[in-house]
Amino acid sequence: MSGRRDFVKSSVLLSVAALVRNKSIAGPMLALEGRSVGKPIVISTWDFGREANAAAWEILGTNGRALDAVEIGVKVPEADAENQSVGLGGRPDRDGIVTLDACIMDENSRCGSVAGLENIVHAISVARAVMEKTPHVMLVGEGALQFALQCGFKKENLLTEKSKNEWLEWLKDSKYRPINNIENRVGPPGTLPGGAKNHDTIGMVALDGHGNMSGACTTSGMAYKIRGRVGDSPIIGAGLFVDNEVGAATSTGVGEEVIRIVGSHLVVEAMRQGLSPEEACKRAVERMVSKNPEKSKEVQVGFLALNNKGEYGAYALQDGFTYAVRSEGIDQVFRAPYYYRK
Repeated sequence: MSGRRDFVKSSVLLSVAALVRNKSIAGPMLALEGRSVGKPIVISTWDFGREANAAAWEILGTNGRALDAVEIGVKVPEADAENQSVGLGGRPDRDGIVTLDACIMDENSRCGSVAGLENIVHAISVARAVMEKTPHVMLVGEGALQFALQCGFKKENLLTEKSKNEWLEWLKDSKYRPINNIENRVGPPGTLPGGAKNHDTIGMVALDGHGNMSGACTTSGMAYKIRGRVGDSPIIGAGLFVDNEVGAATSTGVGEEVIRIVGSHLVVEAMRQGLSPEEACKRAVERMVSKNPEKSKEVQVGFLALNNKGEYGAYALQDGFTYAVRSEGIDQVFRAPYYYRK
């Protein structure tokens, strides 16, 4: 009987693997715990991570370095004016100013970060410059902009007409109501004009052919945030953490809740203890729920992890979090499992 069960299980897994390789499948697939594709591999948050992964794969697929891949990858949504939660075209703060947060980390625990950066499209590249050209980890505000200009980055107006008009519409009642999972659905009227996205992040981690890992995270943060607000995305250990001996993790959603539990570091440490990437992400979500059960019901946070064996997984507070995977045999978006069931 056990032999027959093993045969059936193997047949199902082979069928799923065949479906994963079929890039014509519409919509995100349901994630399976414990998946492994080896190296190289790149994973990133949300549906739009698929395009970012494609750029990263141009590096990884030619035996390039994970650090270069994650930087190149997340620059895709940073430059996309239609993506209103990252880089150019990002929604502004309450004063109508677009500010960007980003961080990057490599296999040697080197890291760089910027927060509250204005007028520079590629915040992730400035973060890398902080890592490589200064003795510091994080630069913020005017100092970050001054450093970027000294490094040759060009100033550019990040506020597009679309984001500006939505901000002006928001000013009519100036109410802030976060919506969960706006990547995949339209929110209720009155939240943001047209039920549009409130906040998202592109978080990406990669394992290259040399067995080394790196990660990047970049965002324009919460729409209409209080001036000066910084979320988890530029904070090493919260929005991103990489340990080449174990794995890497990143997060998306309401950053304040991630910071409270130092989420990405928690995920990596859970993998160090032997948990799979999905199990580790689930542990972080459960920690969040235990710390603040009422608040956790109202917000969305998703974690995404990759270990140094090439196994990946994710877990979220609520339904709706998706992530993208790219390797030699996979180019697909998956739905993450989640804590709160309706």
